Amino acid sequence: MFRIIGETNIDFIGVRKIAFVISAALVVLGAVAFVMIATGKANLGIDFAGGVMVTGYFEEPVSIDALRMAVGTDFPDAQITELTDFEKANAFIVKTKRPGTEGEGEERLNRFYGILSEKFSGNDFTMVSEHVIGPAVGESLRSDAQKAILLSLLGIILYIWIRFDFRSGVAATIATFHDVLAVMGIIYILNLEFDLLIVTALLTLAGYSLTDTVVVFDRIRENLKKYRGKGEFAGAVNSSINEVISRTLNTSLTVLLVVGPLFFFGGEVLRNFSLALILGVVVGTYSSVFVASPIVVEWESRSPKRFK
Repeated sequence: MFRIIGETNIDFIGVRKIAFVISAALVVLGAVAFVMIATGKANLGIDFAGGVMVTGYFEEPVSIDALRMAVGTDFPDAQITELTDFEKANAFIVKTKRPGTEGEGEERLNRFYGILSEKFSGNDFTMVSEHVIGPAVGESLRSDAQKAILLSLLGIILYIWIRFDFRSGVAATIATFHDVLAVMGIIYILNLEFDLLIVTALLTLAGYSLTDTVVVFDRIRENLKKYRGKGEFAGAVNSSINEVISRTLNTSLTVLLVVGPLFFFGGEVLRNFSLALILGVVVGTYSSVFVASPIVVEWESRSPKRFK
């Protein structure tokens, strides 16, 4: 099997306190982001904030600055993105957030098309898709997304508890919480738009993180038999991480080889989604080595159980 690195003998557990400090900072940042998202103060997409999104193209070339000037008076909050890789030339996505009511969304659409007809007469705008989401629907979607993330994490702790033990289940859940919150925090700091695609990415990386953690825990369980007589629980964990680190890096590299092209060539629609996945792979790889297993070691050192 191809290995990025050969056999290692790195003291991963020895630097766990430094890793805990880094992870604590990421979790605090993620918790702030979660509160801002839950209260609607973050950069929410129209899925959660409510609004109007129109995708279409002009028959003749139109500069993005001219389009911004045309719609800016009536829609000062408009976000306009030029689609350079769309199947048609001169294509744009126009988003406006938070229509006051459901009816105002339809009114905004009509007003938007009226502005295009007036400002760009003779240059027809062909609508490809349009979405209107009222604030009530956006709030419901935001609530459902939060429940989906929390329920998935609850399922993780139950699965690990049944397959391994309670301590491992708690450690795996903390690591998964850590990954989701860390990525949310980075997305918030970068002021990226939080929408349903980002939620999909967060749920995907939760599963990815769990898979990585299970591989490490499986190897720990195998190595406990060899180390039980020596009473070296930390040694068993450290040896297990070193044995699977090459496999972990191989898996992460494989995922990045798929997600990377999506980020660079997938267009505006997939860029934030793919970036969230890239961040999730990096953070998930980090947490499987420096968060989940060290938590079990720390717990064992304070309340011995495995080698009784």
